[in-house]
Amino acid sequence: MRAARLIKMVLLLQSRPSMTAAELARELEVSERTVTRDAQALSEAGVPVYADRGRIGGYRLVGGYRTRLTGLARGEAEALFLSGVPGALREMGLEDAASAARLKVSAALLPSLRDASRTAAQRFHLDAPNWFREPATPELLPAVADAVWDDRRITARYRRHDTDVERELEPYGLVLKAGVWYLCARVAGGGPFRVYRIDRFTAVETGGERFERAEEFDLPAFWEERAEQFARSLLRAEVVVRLSARGVRRLPHAVDPLSAREALARAGEPDGSGWVTVTLPVESEEVAHAQLTALGAEVEVLGPASLRERFAAEAVRLAELYGR
Repeated sequence: MRAARLIKMVLLLQSRPSMTAAELARELEVSERTVTRDAQALSEAGVPVYADRGRIGGYRLVGGYRTRLTGLARGEAEALFLSGVPGALREMGLEDAASAARLKVSAALLPSLRDASRTAAQRFHLDAPNWFREPATPELLPAVADAVWDDRRITARYRRHDTDVERELEPYGLVLKAGVWYLCARVAGGGPFRVYRIDRFTAVETGGERFERAEEFDLPAFWEERAEQFARSLLRAEVVVRLSARGVRRLPHAVDPLSAREALARAGEPDGSGWVTVTLPVESEEVAHAQLTALGAEVEVLGPASLRERFAAEAVRLAELYGR
């Protein structure tokens, strides 16, 4: 809707010194001609949008103009209160700051929207940790979070195998994955970005020196790429199996989903019995045995021979057990 687009345009200009027509068009997903028309409409409505002409020109707000949040629709207001993760904020020591921010936003909303925080909280809740696992908050997490927010270097000592290693790090971002906190950082002075588990830190000292963030660093993209690399690095062996139609459906729930998707994508056509033969990347023969056992008679291991023999021996023992 045009009204929502105009509000977004004002908020974009309010958050930056100026923006070109091309930048606004990209953010608003419209043409530059539409940006020009929208700017004129805002000006006619009393919003002081000023256009600088020339090659490096653009649009800006003049006179320190600020808008209130009265343009939020109910769905937008409720989505706003879903953006926080209470447990994670509490563990980082940011619960008080988040609570104050929510109060300020609530005070700025129209009276008819001030119940948005309650209605959202009663409908959606994020429970990050895995089942059957008691999450433990790393003691040093608040200190690391402070450094991340403030772009300050830290001197961290952490456990690596059986030794302690000390590094001066530039902490770029925190990730909470299945109840475990990770720090994405690089060694001070440059170098590749790495991932560190916060619960392996034994000491953290925040320095007074700030570092300059690399503008090209994208935390979600970096984490997605690194997580996929990690998952692939675990798959060091391959097994060949035949799967029934039911086995094909259940395979992604029994083994690594990425491994299952890639194996099924490369599979040929079903045979005369409707079974499909796939080559499946696995972590090890031991892990493959434990995972594929869950598929029962819906899978037949063809290779390696040692794994097939293990399943055959297991089948004999099961037949003896239940035969009695």
